[in-house]
Amino acid sequence: MLAAEMRDPSLVAVVPKREAERLRRHLRQLGLLDSGRKIAARGATVLIPISRHPGNLTEFAAEIAEDTGLRERETRSTPFQLITDTVAVEPRLKRFLPDKWEMIGDVLMLKLPRELDDCKVAVAEGYARVLGAKTVLQDVAGIDGIWRVPQVEKIWGGSTETVHLADGVRFKLDAAKVMFSSGNLPERMRMARISRPGETVVDMFSGIGYFAIPMAVHSRPERIYACEVNPVAFHYLEENARINRVEDLTPLLGDCRETAPEGVADRIIMGYLRAQGFLDKAMMVAGPEAVLHYHEACPNELIGTRPWSTVREAAEKAGRSIEQLHLQRLKSYAPGVSHIVLDARVSR
Repeated sequence: MLAAEMRDPSLVAVVPKREAERLRRHLRQLGLLDSGRKIAARGATVLIPISRHPGNLTEFAAEIAEDTGLRERETRSTPFQLITDTVAVEPRLKRFLPDKWEMIGDVLMLKLPRELDDCKVAVAEGYARVLGAKTVLQDVAGIDGIWRVPQVEKIWGGSTETVHLADGVRFKLDAAKVMFSSGNLPERMRMARISRPGETVVDMFSGIGYFAIPMAVHSRPERIYACEVNPVAFHYLEENARINRVEDLTPLLGDCRETAPEGVADRIIMGYLRAQGFLDKAMMVAGPEAVLHYHEACPNELIGTRPWSTVREAAEKAGRSIEQLHLQRLKSYAPGVSHIVLDARVSR
């Protein structure tokens, strides 16, 4: 190997300050910057650490020298790197460790491949130690049924009840018994501030208060009617209203087709991905004019057409006029399918 090609951890390019940024970019393009050491100013010059000799630098008025006094850059391991180092499994299995997870309060949700079945307790303990979780749940089969119950298995730790803080709102829940999607934070933040003083809001699928509680905390409409069919989720809906000191929310236990008040809503929230069969009721819930927030799991190729045609058909059937206000893809739901939200104004 030629001497000019050998890596030298002491080499620096000494360049006048006026040329330092241009030379730095040039060296980066050549792949010659030594990222393990920090650039430093010395009087009227700048010392740029390099990994090997770059050749002639006369156009930058620079020269190559040796300097062992440059400070080393601090290298911080990512959480996943720490997990990989911590988890006590055979080295051949470490490539199967998931690099994504969900933290709900201090309860950790993992999806583990079958290759880790025989060591999942050790895996869970390693993740918990690095991430500070008190309990680890394995996501077995997602969310099931109209009650939206998570299909999970506890593989490490104790209690599955926790308090999750998001956007200044505390959500108390049992992560093994009721659904919570921390990935929907941007939409919850949007909805939290979208209401207007004096409005009456009907949340037809409230759950533990994903949308209703942040809206009550940040927007303070006149009244929110929060419908929930799952008794466990309903319990936490009431708890979350209490711990967030919400007074303008009326929880209603039961199927929203039976419990939601009719003819009163200025705003209707339909945060359930199979809400098509409830649109007829939504049209009856609406007052003379209401904004509808309709969620759907929609094939990607139909996002521009199906949600709007579905809501428009229900509005026309109810003798309502309708105007589309907003359509947004929130996240991937399944391969080729997205979770979308459509905002529309319906009026008599």
